Parts: sequence; structure tokens; C-alpha cells
Amino acid sequence: MIYQLTEADSSLFDRLKATHYGRRIKSHFLAYGINYDFSRIFVISRDDEPVGLLSVFNASTVICDMMEVTFTDAELEDISIFIHMTKPCSVEIDPVYSERLRPLLADLYSPDDRTQFAFCSKGTLPDLDIDECPSLDAVFDILRVSFPTLAQAYDLWITDTSHRVRHGLSQSFLMKEETGTGCSTATIQYIIDRKALIGHVATLPEYRGRFYARRLLYWIGERLTNDGFEVRLFARPHRVSYYEEIGFKAIAHDRVFELKEEYREH
Repeated sequence: MIYQLTEADSSLFDRLKATHYGRRIKSHFLAYGINYDFSRIFVISRDDEPVGLLSVFNASTVICDMMEVTFTDAELEDISIFIHMTKPCSVEIDPVYSERLRPLLADLYSPDDRTQFAFCSKGTLPDLDIDECPSLDAVFDILRVSFPTLAQAYDLWITDTSHRVRHGLSQSFLMKEETGTGCSTATIQYIIDRKALIGHVATLPEYRGRFYARRLLYWIGERLTNDGFEVRLFARPHRVSYYEEIGFKAIAHDRVFELKEEYREH
């Protein structure tokens, strides 16, 4: 059974498994609670006991089971029915369930493999000109060039990012080149349980090929490691060697279910 959470209960989130999926759901709850239409939390229950949580945030869905719990086939079928009803653009779930869920979603969704990386510190913080509290408009000006879909969602991006920054759940970095012009940026999507997940990374076209993004990512990894955080990021499998050269190590693989283009609203 799946039902919407209507009374905030932080203890439910403490029971989630210590995975990216649990941290993502926690970040939504800590940022927005349960009273916004664009950020809803649902409980997956078994015999009237919670066994997992499902977060619907804008057009994405994230699912996580609770500690000492394994979803049954019946629960995965309930999850697939929920997904068919809501049709999020993307669905994230622990890879232990991906193969069982895949045929249930095959009519609407295509699986997209990705690799999770963890930063391995060398203990050396390079001397770079990094703004750790940049203008978010300056950050967006760089991101929109590399992410065309994001370029059409300025209001949504600035509202969400600024809100998360104010709550200590996110942070943006802006790297400046020799004349002081911002040229490369990266944003932390969440900072939960001493784990920091790097999200959008971009460099202005005229500065590409000069290793600005590579140096920025290494700097962020060392900087946050020095502050006691574990730094993670996700990328497509073909980028493994690129991130390993920077100082990241592939630690896991998962599969994101992406809504097929013909079913997306335009």
C-alpha cells in the first residue's frame, strides 16, 4: 500500500537506508517538508508498517527502502502502478530492485545506466581563485549554455537552489580565470549525513579544453574533504576514466528510468 505522508514525522526518514536514494529523499524533506504540491512524500507500507518512502519532487521520483527491509514483488508492483499513474520524467531506486522493476516499467521508461564516484583525497588543496558564495545568476549564466533544458527553467532553478543554499543543503562554486571572469561552475545538489553530492558542472564554451572544470572538481573534492565531508558524483559509464584522472573512484553502478520522449509533456 502507498499513501501520502500528511503529518511530518522525521523518525521515518531516520529509518531509511544510508544510500544516495535515502539522502535524496531526506534533502527534499529538510528543504520543503510535506506541504508543497511540487514536493510530496509517500509511505510504502506493509501490514500497516512503513517499509519505505517515495518522494515526488517536480518531475522526478526517488524511492528508498528502510533499514532491514527488502521490497517484495507485490510492493514493487504497487510502485510500478504508482509510477504509471504519476508518470515522472525520471525514477531513481536502489539497483538491487532495478532488474525486477524494469519489465514493469518497460512500456513507458527506458533504463539509463550511470556510475557513482567517490573522491579520493590526496591531501593537497591547489591555490585557485574560487568563489564559494557566488551570485547564483552568474552560476546560471554558465549552466544554461551547457544544459539547454535548464535554460528554460530559470525561475524554478533559482528558487530551489537559493532555498537549499539558505538551509545549508546546497552550495555553488564559481571558478575564475586569470582576469577574474567566472568561467566554470559546479553545484552541490545535497549535503546530507556528511555526504556531498556534486550536481551540475559546466564551463563556458570559450574556456573549454583548458581543464577549468577538472581543476574545479578536484579543488571542491579537497576542500570538502578537509571539512569532513565525503564527496560523491554520478556520471555516465563512459566518463569513468575522466573522473578517475581527477581523483574520483567508481564505487557503484545504478540505473535511472527515464520517461520515453513520446510520453513527455511539451
